[in-house]
Amino acid sequence: MISKLDSKRVLIAAGGTGGHINPALAVAGYIRENCPSAKIVFVGTANKMEAKLVPAAGFELRTIEISGFRRSFAPDAIIHNIKTLLNIFKASRQAKKIIKDFKPDVAIGFGGYVSGPVLRMAAKLGVPTAIHEQNAFPGVTNKALAGKVNTVMLTVADAEKHMTCKNKPIVTGLPIRGDILSTPAELSRFEMGIGDEPLILSMGGSLGAQPVNDAVEGMIVNKYKNRDCRFLHATGKDAAAFCKRLEDKGVNLRENTHIKVEEYINVPKCLPAADVVICRAGASSLSEIQALGKPSILIPSPYVTENHQYHNAMALVNRGAAIILEEKNLTADSLTKAVNDLLADKQKLKEIGKNARAMAVVDAAKIISEEICKIVK
Repeated sequence: MISKLDSKRVLIAAGGTGGHINPALAVAGYIRENCPSAKIVFVGTANKMEAKLVPAAGFELRTIEISGFRRSFAPDAIIHNIKTLLNIFKASRQAKKIIKDFKPDVAIGFGGYVSGPVLRMAAKLGVPTAIHEQNAFPGVTNKALAGKVNTVMLTVADAEKHMTCKNKPIVTGLPIRGDILSTPAELSRFEMGIGDEPLILSMGGSLGAQPVNDAVEGMIVNKYKNRDCRFLHATGKDAAAFCKRLEDKGVNLRENTHIKVEEYINVPKCLPAADVVICRAGASSLSEIQALGKPSILIPSPYVTENHQYHNAMALVNRGAAIILEEKNLTADSLTKAVNDLLADKQKLKEIGKNARAMAVVDAAKIISEEICKIVK
């Protein structure tokens, strides 16, 4: 079916964060690989991540001016919101020009504010349209678009109850990096020098998360003398300060080689080796955990819009596929207890991993591309 996109013009709107852009790039890459004659153009902004990521992946990016509203009555927020309101009208005109010039056969939105004016205008001009929602609690833009587009695609079914869709939505999963699945756990552990001891892999996201770093630091202090597991922690920033705090609390890192701290890790290389993963509950991280069937302790960020990471986490928790530890309850001791409880119950550990793997959709890029084909005239 994917061959239906040969020689077709595909317009993709995505922007703001990697959570929106990377799935869009994965789908665009799948289409380019299987339909090399398809013409793919992205729409984004000139000052966000897409301005670097999209051209770096070899795709054309056309830009519009759009921003989100700030939920505040502070003077600077009011000024920002007035500019945003004016930009909405400007962005609609810019989106219309792009669509008229490119003449797409289909338009797909992957979230972010940029998707709003592009998909609304495409639908108004009679272009077949689709959106993909990454989170269990949909973003504002996709919620607004759901009743206007031909197809709504979801990472998890839980999102449907928060949307009013024109047609029945389709659960497609979330595209993940192909190299996540290409490294066997045994090879990953061998290359990392890990024997039979369990590996606790912890990370707070690319920018780091201080509450997660603090709790992991305390957990390591609580557990390191037992030598019943290995630790690999990605601080996100300032690993040197993290290590110094450990040293100040009596943890000699030169003598305790089972503890490794990095600012950033190669996730596709390291994740397959993990026995327990401690992380935030971003959609991409969860899809990778599910794909590899990894037991996890999820600490959803309470600072994101609509608290969507909590809903992401609960989609797994409600299916016995993860443990949740909310930040309001997060301490060194509570995290230590959660890790100890998992390591002490091998059957539970195995069951959580099995349930996570059952939720995985490892061919999401293919499924999304096929759904796009269905609405192309």
